[in-house]
Amino acid sequence: MTVYVFCVVNCELRPATICFYALILYLYCRVGPSMANKFHEFKHKLDASLRDSSKPWTSILDKAEKKSGVDRLYIFLASAVIVGLWLVFGYCAQLLCNTVGFIYPAYVSIRAIESRAKDDDTKWLTYWVVYAIFSILEYFANAIVNWFPLYWLTKCIFLIWLMIPTEFNGSLLLYHKVIKPYFLKHHKTIDDTVGKVKDTATKIFDKHE
Repeated sequence: MTVYVFCVVNCELRPATICFYALILYLYCRVGPSMANKFHEFKHKLDASLRDSSKPWTSILDKAEKKSGVDRLYIFLASAVIVGLWLVFGYCAQLLCNTVGFIYPAYVSIRAIESRAKDDDTKWLTYWVVYAIFSILEYFANAIVNWFPLYWLTKCIFLIWLMIPTEFNGSLLLYHKVIKPYFLKHHKTIDDTVGKVKDTATKIFDKHE
């Protein structure tokens, strides 16, 4: 109905334009409600995580919320916007990005080591495996940073995706979809190569003794 009224008022629209707006309306009616539900679900999970007393940021948000009188969700979102702008326009964007991807995972990894549960050990070990592989691939980053100013913001979002505690955790998805199948297919060859290198190195050291 909206498209019909719009087309009647604006008679200069071409058939292709009318089809375009009809497609937009169709997609909105089909996808819009589900996207809204997912957004509200994400907002609820984020708010619950910001109030989780076991998280290291909760005490900081408690103090900020009491002093400012602003809901911690909006404090978090404002902070995320500031960090995002800093990663695009600010100084030492690389340092800030790498700090985001290292400090919190390192902290929770130490907690996982000291706890008796093993599920969190596996989760964060998986994160560091993916992080290490990405760090090797990132060797070529210096070649694209100069012409892609959003690189550090993109990398930061990618690292956050690797660590988020949801079913769409990036490190788990990448490990099970990409790394694990490749490892299972080639691990015998890799083990044989590592064994040969080890034997060669041992022989060399034995000759020098």
